Amino acid sequence: MSISMYKGKKILITGGTGTIGKQLTRRLLKEEPSVIRIFSRDEFKQFEMAQEYQKYTSQLRFLIGDVRDQQRLIRAMEEIDYVFHCAAMKHVPACEYNPFEAVQTNVIGTQNVIQAAIENKVKKVLFTSTDKAISPTNTYGATKLTAERLISAAEFQKGAKSTVFSSVRFGNVMGSRGSVIPLFKKQILEQRKITITDPNMLRYMMTPGQAIELILKANKLAKGGEVFVLKMPLIRMGDLAEVVIEEIKAQYGITEKISIEEIGLRPGEKRFEELMTDDEVSIAYETEEMFVITPQFGKKDENQVFIYKQISTKPSPFEGKVILKKDIVKWVKQNIF
Repeated sequence: MSISMYKGKKILITGGTGTIGKQLTRRLLKEEPSVIRIFSRDEFKQFEMAQEYQKYTSQLRFLIGDVRDQQRLIRAMEEIDYVFHCAAMKHVPACEYNPFEAVQTNVIGTQNVIQAAIENKVKKVLFTSTDKAISPTNTYGATKLTAERLISAAEFQKGAKSTVFSSVRFGNVMGSRGSVIPLFKKQILEQRKITITDPNMLRYMMTPGQAIELILKANKLAKGGEVFVLKMPLIRMGDLAEVVIEEIKAQYGITEKISIEEIGLRPGEKRFEELMTDDEVSIAYETEEMFVITPQFGKKDENQVFIYKQISTKPSPFEGKVILKKDIVKWVKQNIF
């Protein structure tokens, strides 16, 4: 990654106190930016993060605000060069039970980010999306899909403005707040059992480090309107549960048997996720690490795709590879414990 891209620049991260926001902040500080503004709603999380990053006081600024508030975003983006839009309601059940709240944050909030960025002549905006945006069966996925489309459309509706808009599509980030591994750990320590929706459920999984590198590479490559998708392996949830049980038992000296209780799918939850639709495959390119879904409308710039190669539709790129249990053990040890 070229240091010169962020060296001396001003960066804003919405949802900056979340798992991805904090990891991204840590990584970007190595690039010697002029300032990183952390934009989020929770003052206590900002206080905790400020304590954790005390030696970077001169480079970090903490701004209380909500992406639902466009005027606050406009002020927060003054003189900003790069925006990483990570703020979202992301818990599937919470979005199912509070759908309009999800719309206000994930959809209207994203449009507010777009408008504020254009008004402040931001160089680039990168939006963090999810594999649940593909053929969505829940409110969370539907709002993220809509936000993706807003970002892509912004590229062609901005007129003479120079801001570049693009999206990056994640799977599940291992160990992130609200993810299944911290939940499994809590259940094991407190209840000596874990609950799992379906042991045969498959999920795309990535480490926090992989997620951050994808964000930075995507932002460097972005010409406008693309959706970048990491080539992620699939993990069988039953295998992950067994690995976490073994690691927690060993770490805490637990000798009792830990039971696994199957509870079935939650409202709006899929058994199997996808990374791209068939239609997206037909317009996608790839690098060694990523698929690149090119804009679906507007004149295609040949310079935009010359560095990629057309992907093959057989086998379908979202079939993925289920990783072995021994490899899950390595991932969990390196990234969680």
